[in-house]
Formats: sequence, structure tokens, C-alpha cells
Amino acid sequence: MIDPQQTVADLILDHSECAPVFQQHRIDFCCRGGVSIAEAARARGMEPDALIAALSEAIEARRGDRAVDARSLTTPQLVAHIVARHHAYLRTALPFVGALATKVARVHGDHNPKLRELEAAVAELVVALLPHLDEEEAVLFPALVAPVVDRAVAEKALGAMHEEHLAVALLLERARVASDDYALPAWACNSYRALFSELEQVEGDTFTHVHLENHVLKPRFVEA
Repeated sequence: MIDPQQTVADLILDHSECAPVFQQHRIDFCCRGGVSIAEAARARGMEPDALIAALSEAIEARRGDRAVDARSLTTPQLVAHIVARHHAYLRTALPFVGALATKVARVHGDHNPKLRELEAAVAELVVALLPHLDEEEAVLFPALVAPVVDRAVAEKALGAMHEEHLAVALLLERARVASDDYALPAWACNSYRALFSELEQVEGDTFTHVHLENHVLKPRFVEA
């Protein structure tokens, strides 16, 4: 039984298989995961019971072993996981989707002008995220796994990280709006289809990545 007063972030920590449900309904579980499930549903114009039913279905349909609980990882293990799984993926995916967004906007922008707004949002996302990854790996993560952690330095770096995450969330929302929730028209070519598929994957991976940093890593060093 899902408690409607449980926060979105805590449910994801308990049941990672619920992440795609929140993503589908445009519920931000990374930067705004502190709200209750009921509150998140109402903010999206949904009845809480309908959202809870979808989340329960995802939990019941889960196949295979449950993913390792990130809360059980040491800080060095968690940082290594974020870098190997999420940073590595984004370093490959972002340049690809950026170039693909430009191509699709050039070819189909006259037919669907919103593709030009999508191209702009994706370009800004690439510019925002790639340096963010570099800074985390060069400054933030070494500070957090140091033998002696300087709490003041850690809090300042984590605060800056959180602000950058909020900016990324806004860019992902812009991409959602410009793509009409990644809805494909019947006439979409293979590049158009690939772009929307890849962008939705980037969105999902980024949400999970930021969720781990905001709701597992950050609370170890900064009091709520």
C-alpha cells in the first residue's frame, strides 16, 4: 500500500521502478521530490488515487532483482556509480542529441516550428550539463570523498550543484513542452523518431542522476 503522504523522492528510493510513471506524468522527482505523492498528483491535475494506482501497477509489474539501494552505498561507492553510470552516459548522449536536434529542426522546422524551440532548449541543455559534469568530477566529488571533509566547502559546492540542477530541470521542461510530451506526428521520419526517443531517455537518466545527488548524496553533508 502506497502512502499518499509519502514524498515522491522517498518512494523512488524505495521503488526505483516508479520513476518512469512520474516521468510520464511530468512529475519532477529530482529537484522537487520533497512534495507528497498526493500533492504532486493534484499539481498535475490528477486524482491522487489514479497516480497511486499507476505507481502500484509499476511496483507489481517489476521483474528481476530489485536495484541496489543507493542509500546503502558508501559515499565513494555512490560517487563512483554516478560517474560511471550517469556521467558517462550523458557525455556520449548529449552531443549526439544536440546534433540530431539541429538536423531535425533544419529539415522539419518549417513544417513544425516548435522543433526550433526544441533545438534551442537542447542546445542550452548541452551547454549547461557538460560543464556541470566536469565541475562535479573536478571539484565537488573529490571534496566529498576526501579523508577529511571540509563541511563548509562541501555545503557551498552542494548548494551550487542544487541551483544548477534547478536550471537543468527547467530546460528539460522546455524540451517537454516544445516536443508536445515527445508525441510523434504520423509523418515523422526516422531521425525525428530517434531524436524524441533519445531525448526521453536523456530526461529519464538525468532525473535519476539528479535524484541520487539531491536525495541521497546531499543529505549526508547538508541538514534539511
